[in-house]
Amino acid sequence: METTPADIVVLHGSKQLCGEYSLVLEARDIEHVVREIEGGWLLTVPPSMLQRAIEEISRYTAERSIPRSIPQRIEPHSGAALGAIAYTAILLLIAYCAGSRMFGMDWLSAGALDAGAAREWWRAFTALTLHVDQEHLLGNLLFGVVVGIAAGQLLGPGVGWASIVGAAALANTLEVLVSPATHHAVGASTAVFAGLGLLTGMAWQPRLSSRERAWYRWAPLIAGASLLTLLGAGTEHVDVLGHGLGFLFGVGIGWVLARAKISRYREPLVQMIAGIATLILVGIAWLLAINHAT
Repeated sequence: METTPADIVVLHGSKQLCGEYSLVLEARDIEHVVREIEGGWLLTVPPSMLQRAIEEISRYTAERSIPRSIPQRIEPHSGAALGAIAYTAILLLIAYCAGSRMFGMDWLSAGALDAGAAREWWRAFTALTLHVDQEHLLGNLLFGVVVGIAAGQLLGPGVGWASIVGAAALANTLEVLVSPATHHAVGASTAVFAGLGLLTGMAWQPRLSSRERAWYRWAPLIAGASLLTLLGAGTEHVDVLGHGLGFLFGVGIGWVLARAKISRYREPLVQMIAGIATLILVGIAWLLAINHAT
């Protein structure tokens, strides 16, 4: 078959390629005809449609030629459950001490985040281990274990929990600095949302640097922010500012760790040092709190 004088040949090639480009033009309502000729196939368009047809086919060809980045599978670190067990043990131990008023001390008063005592830096850590009631404690235990195990599998239990506690402590410190002097807060929820932010940042960083579509690159951050909004807000007694700051610091630390590819380092000694250092820091914070209160 021959083309008519009114048509312009856009492509002379195989049936498969002409059919593929035909679908592109059809999706854009661009008039065209695919014809078989001796020695191949032709895709033709009217002269009035030529510019649009070339633009759409060029755009499609460029997108198809972009190599798709395939995320490398990361082998989960071992020992993630150990970090979750340590987290649970610390919260239960502090809850027991606070409930029994050990050493004759008001543990909530001694360890709560207190904007009026900004110089008592240890409160940024001790407040993470205190809870106002059993419901508060059990909620943070449940979500904290889930987030902590996920972070431990990605980074190892030591580095994972050190990152979570570090992000949460930074969030508490900033919260004290920007809050009125009457502000008080307790709870591991800031650490839970720091862990959520950590996971979000680690998932977001590799996608952000890819050449995929915008929705694909920003999906982890949108998902994490949606969970923050869903779970981090509530009654007037919920520390929304702490939750938000914990999430933001977690995202930042997660982004840095993902960029540095920390998850690939699997030295047990590094995990041990990070985990023990975190436990010691929390212990020192409580020793200072007890000494200051007695």
